[in-house]
Amino acid sequence: MTAVETQITYSNSYTIHHEEAYMTQEEDWDRDLLLDPAWEKQQRKTFTAWCNSHLRKAGTQIENIEEDFRNGLKLMLLLEVISGERLPKPDKGKMRFHKIANVNKALDFICSKGVKLVSIGAEEIVDGNVKMTLGMIWTIILRFAIQDISVEETSAKEGLLLWFCNAELWHQQGTAITGLIFLFCVNLSLLFPIFCTFYIVNTPKPDEKAIMTYVSCFYHAFAGAEQAETAANRICKVLAVNQENEKLMEEYEKLASELLEWIRRTIPWLENRVAEQTMRAMQQKLEDFRDYRRIHKPPRVQEKCQLEINFNTLQTKLRLSNRPAFMPSEGKMVSDIANAWKGLEQVEKGYEEWLLTEIRRLERLDHLAEKFKQKCGMHEAWTGGKEDLLSQKDYESASLMEIRALMRKHEAFESDLAAHQDRVEQIAAIAQELNELDYHDAASVNARCQGICDQWDNLGTLTQKRRDALERVEKLWETIDQLYLEFAKRAAPFNNWMDGAMEDLQDMFIVHSIEEIQSLITAHDQFKATLPEADKERMATMGIHNEILKIAQTYGIKLSGINPYTNLSPQDISTKWDTVKHFVPLRDQMLQEEVARQQANERLRRQFAAQANIIGPWIQTKMEEISHVSVDIAGSLEEQMNSLKQYEQNIINYKSNIDKLEGDHQLSQESLIFDNKHTNYTMEHIRVGWEQLLTTIARTINEVENQILTRDAKGISQEQLNEFRASFNHFDRRNGMMDPDDFRACLISMGYDLGEVEFARIMTLVDPNNTGVVTFQAFIDFMTRETAETDTAEQVMASFKILASDKMYITVDELRRELPPEQAEYCISRMTRYVGPESPPGALDYISFSSALYGESDL
Repeated sequence: MTAVETQITYSNSYTIHHEEAYMTQEEDWDRDLLLDPAWEKQQRKTFTAWCNSHLRKAGTQIENIEEDFRNGLKLMLLLEVISGERLPKPDKGKMRFHKIANVNKALDFICSKGVKLVSIGAEEIVDGNVKMTLGMIWTIILRFAIQDISVEETSAKEGLLLWFCNAELWHQQGTAITGLIFLFCVNLSLLFPIFCTFYIVNTPKPDEKAIMTYVSCFYHAFAGAEQAETAANRICKVLAVNQENEKLMEEYEKLASELLEWIRRTIPWLENRVAEQTMRAMQQKLEDFRDYRRIHKPPRVQEKCQLEINFNTLQTKLRLSNRPAFMPSEGKMVSDIANAWKGLEQVEKGYEEWLLTEIRRLERLDHLAEKFKQKCGMHEAWTGGKEDLLSQKDYESASLMEIRALMRKHEAFESDLAAHQDRVEQIAAIAQELNELDYHDAASVNARCQGICDQWDNLGTLTQKRRDALERVEKLWETIDQLYLEFAKRAAPFNNWMDGAMEDLQDMFIVHSIEEIQSLITAHDQFKATLPEADKERMATMGIHNEILKIAQTYGIKLSGINPYTNLSPQDISTKWDTVKHFVPLRDQMLQEEVARQQANERLRRQFAAQANIIGPWIQTKMEEISHVSVDIAGSLEEQMNSLKQYEQNIINYKSNIDKLEGDHQLSQESLIFDNKHTNYTMEHIRVGWEQLLTTIARTINEVENQILTRDAKGISQEQLNEFRASFNHFDRRNGMMDPDDFRACLISMGYDLGEVEFARIMTLVDPNNTGVVTFQAFIDFMTRETAETDTAEQVMASFKILASDKMYITVDELRRELPPEQAEYCISRMTRYVGPESPPGALDYISFSSALYGESDL
């Protein structure tokens, strides 16, 4: 045993955990001083240094131990520093009774800590009694620095010896004290100007109390360093989690802003329903919309899905780290984005329908406009010069025969005029329909129609006036060539019939199905069936003309070659008849070409329907399979993840079928096919189903990832997760969701004792949005919270308190000394200034900061 060990174990009367230690203090003190008066010097020096090591924390110190404690002020300050408690307010007077009162307050405080003081009174301390003052200080050291030390369940004194004799201390050269100094040289200033230690070591017989005082200081210094390191590690861990979460929040805010901005820009484009004036321009709009659906929107669908996945992952991490849920800035909640997206899709749905309707309208308008021009041209050609003819007064100088001829000619004209009434009505009807369909050049149509109607009214007036004039001289007419008249009467309607036939044979048509073109073919066949009867009428009309020639030849009548009753000649009839016969096969050809086109369209319909009727059910089947996979797949979460990844890859591989269907859909639209009776699936149905399928598999994978994250973070075993899944599946009657009643039954089966209030509290945790169902992910989150522990704000506060040496505040230097640079600067930038009594400039409030980390304050 070394000399130092011998000195430490010299007196057994100082065992600090027994009341006898205090009862024998005075006798031991007297004996020590009698044995070696040099001990007083050692104790005075040691105790003074020990007191100053604490008083410097309050910005003061003592020079003479028996003098500087006489007024009780620094004695009370010393007790406040080492206990961390506030003593009664000291008396500021300088009279003896003021000093005695202050010392009594200090002694009363010592006694309140369970210390029994023997023969130590306030008067001895005020009088500067060295023995009593040293004894009082030793009592304080025993109570506040040594009494609570315990190493391997030994007493304080024995524990100090055991700790002091640890082999690590003796690896250094020299004595045990030298070893301690060497090991702790970087922080010697934390103890007290220790390098009176060499004085003690070089003393032949060191004082036991001084030795114990020094050793206890080393013990606390080493213990404090270990606590600081542990506290720093805990804070670094907490701060790292917080920094990562803040980064995820910033990324979410940025992505949400970009997606919402894109939606904001796109909706006005889709809401713009100003129609173009030409088919080409509207078809370009349709092509632009197709590019939007196939090129521009799909990446945004993925962004929206990824945004939801990032939000769920962030909330899971916050929940696992016992942080408050992330609340995005106003207008950027997942529900806000979902509502904006819903508005986009509502506008988008109506936009495509509007485009197709406008294309049909423009197609109809182009057809009507061409038909209007054709009929107007024929009518204007017929009316050309008619007003001038009706205004002539040729009957004033005509012979009787000529007058009668003019009369008959006029009657024929009236017949012709009546025959053209139907065409005028058709022109007016077409103009009205063009106006109703908002034709872009309606003004010119209306002007032309109005001109025709005005002219028609004028023709009627002029016709009536001419008839009146001819009737006045009708008595001058005696004979009328009935044959000319009959020819004219029969030729005129037949001519009108041929005009109508040529008009019908050249009439433009638009159809969208084989049935419609077949109807036109049937009508054409019916027309062809009337040709033999029409040929008989032609031959009868031509027979009248032949009879005229025969009579003229028989009776030697010299004909002028002009029928006075009509401008139609037999040559006109023959020419028009040949023209009608020429148009018949051309009409046949046009109809057959349209049949071929409609047959090609029908093949496109069947081709699209064949694929759509396979893809549509396939998407629905995959949706149903995925809805079961998260709860039905056996095995570990990693095996579930691999299975879901295979599902995802199969779905991605199926994309080529969607692309092929898109190609067929484009061919159909380019062929102006707008309906398909062979399938209930439209391309929009397939697109929406495909997007929902991609979103569902991504969300399901994210849920399993979050379960893995939860399992690893909470330390949940695979067996526990399997047990949770089995319990959930047993009560699951809604394919991945439980009703509240089923959820209650599940909890009761797992041993929960649930009252109404407790169950209502649990429901707010698993169903915060009050949807009326509990999902499997929410069930897993609840069960993991029930079976795992997390850091708390109180633990972080305790860690900071250790770094701050039990102060209610912490300084910048302490943070930079104890924490890594990045975490230290993070704390400094976010902590608020501490406001409290006697706090130094720059003191920081770590309590509010710790509460804010866990959402328990508004910091």
